[in-house]
Amino acid sequence: MEFARPLPQSTPEPEPEPAPAAAPAPEPGDSPLAHARLHRQLTVEETARRAGVPADEVRWLEEGRIYRFATPDRALLATVLVATALGIDHREALALAGLPVPPKPLESNPWRRLAAVGAVGAAVVAVSLAVVLAQSHSSTPAAAAAKQTALPPPWAIKVVVLNGSGDIVWTRQVASRIQAMSYRVTHVGRAGSFNYPQTQVFFPPGGQSIGLRLAKQLGAPLLPLPGGSDPRRLVVIVGPHTGP
Repeated sequence: MEFARPLPQSTPEPEPEPAPAAAPAPEPGDSPLAHARLHRQLTVEETARRAGVPADEVRWLEEGRIYRFATPDRALLATVLVATALGIDHREALALAGLPVPPKPLESNPWRRLAAVGAVGAAVVAVSLAVVLAQSHSSTPAAAAAKQTALPPPWAIKVVVLNGSGDIVWTRQVASRIQAMSYRVTHVGRAGSFNYPQTQVFFPPGGQSIGLRLAKQLGAPLLPLPGGSDPRRLVVIVGPHTGP
């Protein structure tokens, strides 16, 4: 008598894992670096540890507070370190910058990572320095150099920026613009009142020449600062935003 043979049990095939979703483009107004960090589910502290920069610098970049850095070069360097630590490639950088993303090539190009860092850096810095490009005035390089030959360099000048209109956002934008011109912004705060009708530059005794240079760069009137003791310390009181 022949016994019934057990039927062979079929091994279920494993279901294919879903492909990782690509990072969506950030909403208007979002910080590109913050969007990339949150997409990777990283904290500010973890991102700072990977990039080798202080956590405050990561927050400054995400919030667009470029004026908090010691120099504009330090802000750009921190941007490169953070973007590299997040592993942002060229395609993701284009999406974060709001640019068209081309089809993925068959072979990867090692130079694309350098282009990605440049695209992210441009996206972050362009927001904070847009007012510089919008309000800059053309001048002859030779004539400007001749006028400023005897003046100390901008990075040797300390500038205090005060809110004189009640608009702290515009005050910070002006502070970022001043720092982008290599001046040392040592403090951003509130003026004694919000009744200033326009932005004004105040110079201490002995600082009229450096005050005149900054006043021309900002397109603002120049006034003496009563009781000033440091000839290399200027005060800018920011009035209402009247430009575009």
